[in-house]
Amino acid sequence: MHHVELKSFGLPWEVCKMVDGPELGSPSAVEVNLRIEAAPINPAEILIMEGKYASNPLLPARLGIEGVGTTITAVGDGIQDFAVGDRVMSMGRANWAQEIQVPASTLIKVSTEADLLQIGMLKVNPATAKFMLDHYVDLKPGDWVVQNAGNSAVGRYLIQLAKAKGVHSINIVRREGLEKELTKLGADLVLVEGEDLPEKVRAELGDANIPLAIDAVAGKATLSLGGILSEEGTVVNYGLLSGDPCQLTADMVVFKGITLTGFWLAKTLGGMTAEAKLRLYSKLESLIASGTISTPVEATYHLGQLEEALRHAYRGGRSGKILFTPNG
Repeated sequence: MHHVELKSFGLPWEVCKMVDGPELGSPSAVEVNLRIEAAPINPAEILIMEGKYASNPLLPARLGIEGVGTTITAVGDGIQDFAVGDRVMSMGRANWAQEIQVPASTLIKVSTEADLLQIGMLKVNPATAKFMLDHYVDLKPGDWVVQNAGNSAVGRYLIQLAKAKGVHSINIVRREGLEKELTKLGADLVLVEGEDLPEKVRAELGDANIPLAIDAVAGKATLSLGGILSEEGTVVNYGLLSGDPCQLTADMVVFKGITLTGFWLAKTLGGMTAEAKLRLYSKLESLIASGTISTPVEATYHLGQLEEALRHAYRGGRSGKILFTPNG
């Protein structure tokens, strides 16, 4: 049974190895055996492999923050909520594997109607976008939200979720040529990053209410978002693509009342009840199944193509997500 292990910290394709481990035994009374069919490579996993994440795992460590299986192959004697053949999402963090044995309490049943690759990306990015959009500012229809990394997976989900709420989006990207694609998705304004972004946005929108900014980049990019926001606006940071600390000026904080806060999905999920998680993911999976939200997939790889997959996920300028399909 093949799975991926992180052996040390460094360049992902140099420090991760595919391991041929033993076949799984029969599950205990509270466990199930699950074949993983789709598992994406997320930016957080790149940071983990590089040793730059919020916390470093003990090595060697198995990887895979997300994973969906279409086939439960065995269930413990005490399991009543799941059956062989169910499609489920694994809430554990070792999903880059052909098959896993996990407590049933770490699984959430998901739709068999939704596209497999799209539902395989359910856990992290759509939930991140929804929480940041819903839980920091009381957005009203007609309000605006501004985000950088507008063409990332989180960015694309945020565009679609904002549109469904009647909220307009300003989307800052790093390269030309994305305006048509993101506008088709529902974006209202797409701009390439630069020093004069606040002036460009206000030239387009005048005194429109922009109370919320979503920051994946940090550094000077946070400064641009602060300059765009209306008074008493909030910047929510969830990433550090620049590698630099978030920046806001004293004028923004003192005179405009701009607030900076942070979001980390793992911490948020850790504080939720099982029932709240079920409600969250039930809502998101219905949006995926209906085609209301989605994100493009650029390529899929089996575990034997580990190095190629990690190199692909690492490079910039991609047009979609990279996923493992561990069982082909």
